[in-house]
Amino acid sequence: MRLAFFVNDMTTEIDEYATTRLARAAGRKGHDVWYVGVGDVELGESDGRLVARAHAAVFHEGDTLDDFLTATKARRPERIVMDDLDVLYLRNESIDDLQQRPWASPFGAVFGQMLQARGVTVVNDPMTLLRATSKLYLEEFPEQIRPRSLVTRDPEAIEKFVAAVGRCVIKPLYGAKGRNVFMVGDVTEQNLTQITEAVLQDGYALAQEFVPGGEDGDARIFLLDGELLEQDGKAAAFRRVPAGTDPRANISKGGQPAPLEIGDVERGVIAAMTGKLLADGMFLVGIDVIGGKVVEINAESPGGLQSLEWMYGTDMCATVIEALESRAGAKR
Repeated sequence: MRLAFFVNDMTTEIDEYATTRLARAAGRKGHDVWYVGVGDVELGESDGRLVARAHAAVFHEGDTLDDFLTATKARRPERIVMDDLDVLYLRNESIDDLQQRPWASPFGAVFGQMLQARGVTVVNDPMTLLRATSKLYLEEFPEQIRPRSLVTRDPEAIEKFVAAVGRCVIKPLYGAKGRNVFMVGDVTEQNLTQITEAVLQDGYALAQEFVPGGEDGDARIFLLDGELLEQDGKAAAFRRVPAGTDPRANISKGGQPAPLEIGDVERGVIAAMTGKLLADGMFLVGIDVIGGKVVEINAESPGGLQSLEWMYGTDMCATVIEALESRAGAKR
């Protein structure tokens, strides 16, 4: 299988990223693997084909994550024809580029759509990713598995929502890693105006009712082809526990992973999502669950696979690559 991982920039990749683990797992299985950055693609001088300056990711027996990624970064870029790929795996985070490099933000989905039309298997589906990078995507799922919410740019509408619902989380519609996420007790919150102004600086705001139990963190659950990702009898799921008084459970904000047993509530949530995730071409996603409610769907480069390995001693990446082999093989 000829497989390229599409990332923001090769220089900013880190050994502990899920992308590194997936690329190493693919290399270990004997596939031809490359990294391609958002700014590494060309079109125009190759008979209309997409060409990339790619870093070959070659696995050698005994490679640690650091060994594997360091050698990949040091390797001289080579030109590959992306039209000849079997799979393009979109692992870039467009939200990060939206803040730092606005020109780069849409190109994962754009190049993905072009290659998909040319017969390349592209995951996650680039058309769906255009919606799924926004938290608005959650609103497409059954009402019983998501919190009551409001999407708006009207401060007065947010105030009315908080008055009606009470305790809320207010955050940017396009956002990641806990940036500008605020907890509001009720409409008497002294800083509500300032909170609203800060969130609206990033565009649309999402006001979401607080789900009981959220103060103790949430569950990150990985779904592969709409089903719970499992390997060696272990489920790809863990709890994210907030640090100190910070209500955000994001690992990037100091949240700590803890083991999680998947129960009937979580399985019911997954069952309610399976059909749509499959129809939308969502290959691998991470969902954040509190009680029986999904508070967020992470479709772009979902992280946390390293936490599973640390806690359970199980590398889930081999199972993901096997599913990718099946998906690519079905198109041949």
